[in-house]
Amino acid sequence: MSEDLPAETVGETKATKEAKETEAAREAAGPLHAQQAEESRAAGAPKAGKSSRSARAGKKSGAAGATKGVKADEKPVEPVAPLDWSNPLRDPQDRRLPRIAGPSGLVIFGVTGDLSRRKLMPAVYDLANRGLLPPGFSLVGFARRDWENQDFAEVVHDAVKEHARTPFREEVWQQLAEGMRFIPGDFDDDEAFEQLRKAVQELDTSRGTSGNYAFYLSVPPKFFPKVVQQLKKHGLTDAPEGSWRRAVIEKPFGHDLGSARELNALVHEVFDPEQVFRIDHYLGKETVQNILALRFANQMYEPIWNRSYVDHVQITMAEDIGIGGRAGYYDGIGAARDVIQNHLLQLMALTAMEEPAAFDARSLLTEKLKVLRAVRLPDDLGAHTVRGQYEGGWQGGAQVPGYLEEEGIDPASTTDTYAAIKLGIDNRRWAGVPFYLRTGKRLGRRVTEIAVVFQRAPHSPFDSTATEELGENAIVIRVQPDEGMTVRFGSKVPGTSMEIRDVSMDFAYGESFTESSPEAYERLILDVLLGDANLFPRHQEVEESWRILDPIEEYWSTHGKPAQYASGGWGPREADEMLARDGRSWRRP
Repeated sequence: MSEDLPAETVGETKATKEAKETEAAREAAGPLHAQQAEESRAAGAPKAGKSSRSARAGKKSGAAGATKGVKADEKPVEPVAPLDWSNPLRDPQDRRLPRIAGPSGLVIFGVTGDLSRRKLMPAVYDLANRGLLPPGFSLVGFARRDWENQDFAEVVHDAVKEHARTPFREEVWQQLAEGMRFIPGDFDDDEAFEQLRKAVQELDTSRGTSGNYAFYLSVPPKFFPKVVQQLKKHGLTDAPEGSWRRAVIEKPFGHDLGSARELNALVHEVFDPEQVFRIDHYLGKETVQNILALRFANQMYEPIWNRSYVDHVQITMAEDIGIGGRAGYYDGIGAARDVIQNHLLQLMALTAMEEPAAFDARSLLTEKLKVLRAVRLPDDLGAHTVRGQYEGGWQGGAQVPGYLEEEGIDPASTTDTYAAIKLGIDNRRWAGVPFYLRTGKRLGRRVTEIAVVFQRAPHSPFDSTATEELGENAIVIRVQPDEGMTVRFGSKVPGTSMEIRDVSMDFAYGESFTESSPEAYERLILDVLLGDANLFPRHQEVEESWRILDPIEEYWSTHGKPAQYASGGWGPREADEMLARDGRSWRRP
């Protein structure tokens, strides 16, 4: 076979091989790097790699944020739109190779906040460590700190070392750090946004990001309009031909239906709806995505997933901590707005939806909207909704303050730290089946689960003594912390008498799969860079969720105060009475 090869290829030297390998790696990183490699090769391949590394290693200089290694007399390379090509050796049906983001960058506003430090920065590093980011990926931070690029890189380094899921590797970190930039300034600072625009242009040149950027708004909602307007004013929302720009917005999406619509209108003036990705990190969890696989990839569950067999559904998100240092954010928002409006209603929609035509964003949106629009509130909100506040007491071996004793909380506050509501869904599948949603802080343990509880057998040939310890069959999907699923059913106890009691059959992700589940933000950030909107709520879902919750919040605002409950328990007595009136009781997770 070697006689078919050109003579110069057969006899190439080691130095030539290394130069070609360097050039091939840069071509894989994007058309821009390929152009730079060609220019460098003309001057000598061995020098090109060194010169390129020197250019990338430089820090930001002046407002333009240009790198130190780029010569002043060099003509800047214009960004090149990515080519529309595909790997001919890869079968689209081959799932062995992971999805890898193309040339791109991420700009984080509010990069000094707790969310960025604990979740976003570690998620970016974990993606890079798993080989899912392009070699030239860039990370730009924007905040009110007088930092240089090195200061920002040091902050990211500390956050990664403390919170990253994957092991720290120096070579991965060095490649990622070369693409980090920091822009100091306020959201109304035109000069800062001009520096941001120049930094983006410089990264297009030095890192080959090809004009593809996602803007992550990790800031309070009141700043959303200002940030997106500044992005538009300084031309940062205008992507070069063949490139993209996207906005990522953290919850809460407003505080009621009116504010949500106003916020959506302001954001959509700048970004098209398809460019806006609203983060609900629960939808990035493996077990939440597994709801769809459980229901629609298996034949055994779907026939009983309806009103003919299901008695009721309980969706619980419990936390064993208080508000911590979030008093400024939490007071006036409360548990229902913070959790039920987004996380729990999304879990309910996934549990109750019909099978989508395809696993894509449009099909999923269609089916989830059908569920949310069919939701029916109870006639008596006083009897079928409960709100509460935790009292001081002992939890986890330590004495903890009550909500009204927390620093920064008004002693007369009526903000709820616990909320439980009963909802119905008016459609053929779920008519008459109640959905009970509850969330709270300072409860017995940290757990999120969906429990589909089935009706009892219509007739039992066994006497009451044999089945007195038999409960209801249930399928329990554990979202966190022990990701997996439990099926509860009755079985005979070994012995001479007929005695039947509950047993459980368990599936755990950690035991069935060798690879650990990625953090939700890893999956969601990667999906943003790929443009995959399957796991992101659209503005229609946000508005429908507020339509459901607003009447409950309005009722609570004019009817009494939250019930009190002990820290470390499972909520106020009124919540137990709410289910008892229906002849049911809360599960103890």
